[in-house]
Amino acid sequence: MTPVSYELVDPDSVGVDPARLDVFLRRVRLEVEHGPLPSAQVAVAKDNRLVAFETIGDAPHHVRYILQSVGRTVVAGTIWKVIDDRLLSLDQRVGDVIPEFATNGKETVTVRHLLTHTAGFPFAPLGYPKMLDRNRRLEAMTNWRLDYEPGSRLQYHLTGAAWVIAELVERCVGIPFAEYLRREIVDPLGLGLLLPVPADRYEELVAVPVAYDRSNVDEAVDPWGPWYLANADVLAAGEPSHSIAGSAADVVLFLQSLVHSGLWSKTIVAEGTAVHVCEAPAGETLYGGSNLRTSIGLFLTVCGQDRGPWLPSTGSDATFGNGGAPCQLGYMDPEAGTSFAFLTNGYPLSGYDYSRTGRSRITNIANLGNDLVS
Repeated sequence: MTPVSYELVDPDSVGVDPARLDVFLRRVRLEVEHGPLPSAQVAVAKDNRLVAFETIGDAPHHVRYILQSVGRTVVAGTIWKVIDDRLLSLDQRVGDVIPEFATNGKETVTVRHLLTHTAGFPFAPLGYPKMLDRNRRLEAMTNWRLDYEPGSRLQYHLTGAAWVIAELVERCVGIPFAEYLRREIVDPLGLGLLLPVPADRYEELVAVPVAYDRSNVDEAVDPWGPWYLANADVLAAGEPSHSIAGSAADVVLFLQSLVHSGLWSKTIVAEGTAVHVCEAPAGETLYGGSNLRTSIGLFLTVCGQDRGPWLPSTGSDATFGNGGAPCQLGYMDPEAGTSFAFLTNGYPLSGYDYSRTGRSRITNIANLGNDLVS
């Protein structure tokens, strides 16, 4: 097993084009120095070596950011390891592992449904403070009902799926998800990923979210949107899909570790990054809905031949990872050997910036970050 190294190496030494890297970094700096973001952090790695790591704006260099949905790739890697160790299988019914879940038609939901956002309960309610208590989480799962037949529709499961994944991991390995992540992945690899973030160290450990759009100060905060993690107590509750904190370097090195560390077999990484579902996600744009087909692996997105929103249009079809609120990105192109991450603590009041400039930010940074090898 190969731990990560945060030592920066010369881009040329691993085959990253310095000119392309310079363009990418200057494009990121633009969003802080001449744009709305209070701070941003960017990192690039290739072949398990870190070639760039920079923080721009009003934040300490090594600060962690709340990863939001970029952290789904970490959740994916965690359950892949459980599957890799033959403690769980994709076609197993979730209710066979978590009997409390097997109610109200959910008896047919499989692990594969859960990991591909096709399980049928995209808005299953489980908020703060109920999510702090395992018994109350299980009670909520028992009460959940299906919105549609499992496997019949792709629709992002914002929070409910991750809590079920966390319970699956705990049932299979005998310790809570966060402890398993730390003990079996984060510590052995030497990563700085953190779950949960202690409430009394919130401002010390993370770049606190800042609203850069004050044009409508009376705008209501969407309870399903990313602003709920601006509350230190809610972040400390540790909802796995969004509450992982880390630096851009942590993200790119985690992506590299999936391929290079030996902690995961090549078989499970190939399975996890293969296209399992490809269709236009249902639902409102604010919650990931789109009229563009998107390719889904096992709890992450894959470029494939149909590159949906947030995904780079550059690089190979094998590129995988996730975007997240407000406009954060973390992807790896295994054919090029590169991974990149772009993180920020600047949020519009709506949570996601779907303005023309917001969409351009995501598109341009994603495309430049995944196009670093000549």
